[in-house]
Amino acid sequence: MEASRRPQLELGSEGGATVRALDGRLVIESLTVDDERAARLVRERAQAGRPAAETVRKAIEIGSRVLEGEGTAANVDYVRRELEAGLGELDRKLGGTLEAGAESLAERISIAFGAERNDSVQAQIREIVTAEARLQRESLLGTLTSEDAANPLVAMQARIGKGVREAEERHRLEIEKLRRGHGEDAKSMRDVVAGLRQEVARLLEREQGDERLAEAEQAGTRKGRTFEEKVHSALERIATGRGDVAHHVGDERGQGGSKKGDTLVELGAADGPARGRIVFEDKADQLSKNKAWEELNGALLERNADFSVLVVAGDGAIPSGREQLHEYEGNKLIVAVDPEDPDDVGLELAYRYARCRTLMSRARSLEVDASGVRDAAEAARGALKRANAIRLSLTSIDKSAAKAREGVDAIVADVEAELTKVESLVAEAAEAEAPGPS
Repeated sequence: MEASRRPQLELGSEGGATVRALDGRLVIESLTVDDERAARLVRERAQAGRPAAETVRKAIEIGSRVLEGEGTAANVDYVRRELEAGLGELDRKLGGTLEAGAESLAERISIAFGAERNDSVQAQIREIVTAEARLQRESLLGTLTSEDAANPLVAMQARIGKGVREAEERHRLEIEKLRRGHGEDAKSMRDVVAGLRQEVARLLEREQGDERLAEAEQAGTRKGRTFEEKVHSALERIATGRGDVAHHVGDERGQGGSKKGDTLVELGAADGPARGRIVFEDKADQLSKNKAWEELNGALLERNADFSVLVVAGDGAIPSGREQLHEYEGNKLIVAVDPEDPDDVGLELAYRYARCRTLMSRARSLEVDASGVRDAAEAARGALKRANAIRLSLTSIDKSAAKAREGVDAIVADVEAELTKVESLVAEAAEAEAPGPS
């Protein structure tokens, strides 16, 4: 059953005998071999103990090799001609380096597959071709790595080098032409390069400045809170006591893209919609008059505020030509505070004054006693100046310090009374305008 499923090939029949090829086997039925020598050999080997079938099988295998060897020997000349034709062109290009190898290969094939050989043809071909390919590869590699004219790569490298030199020469000539005939273009190019260099220098300088600023801020943080943080903390306390909300916005960009303005106070925002906005700009160093106004106006725009206050670290930081607690342009004020403890009366007075002015500007229909407000504000400012003068004197007067402090406290009480008067005037005007119950 198994034999019937495999591919079979009936090779023919003669005189009732049948020979079939089944895979790698031959099946012979009713075949008579009329050969005296073959019959004697089988009979003698059978008498010696060798099975007759084994002797016949061996005789067929050996005869097959002999017959195959005879066919190969007949084609040796053809193989030689094909090798010479196939390798001839490459041999001419490489200067005859393959000629000796081709003759050797043909000679070895002729010897290996002569009529007297009866071993495997495929094994002999594989061995000879492998050895010859290795020799040819080594010879070819030697040719391609040599530095003489026989190496075709040498000529290729020479052509590439020549092309590179010609390209460099053309580039040099073009540059020279630009220099001679296009002086303006060259000058423009130099100007562009100079501008780029300046821009790079500015960027590097800015980057170094940012690094120095970051280091300074880190150093200030290590020592304690910054001046800006201290001022914001004081403003937050003052705002909370009046129902306002203070936001620290110094690290946030405003609607114009800059970071001007450090603390934004929304009036009445703790109980409902904001009724006005005050922005505080904190500066530890003295600014020029123009720079101070640039900061205050910028803070007003960036934070969309109604009033701006510049808080500086001490009297020495007040911009030249300006006074503290003096209203400028109807929406600006400057106040000097202690840089170590800004939570003092001056900051609260500035806050309360800015708050009153903002509420008044938002409710323009209120009938406020303008002269009363102006007189009270002026009285408060004068009192604060006297208080600051006394405080300066306290640094050099130790014996009368207690009495001086009492005088300061009395003056501060006067200031608070005047501001309270201002706030009451605004409140009365608001209540008078409010509609009565229906």
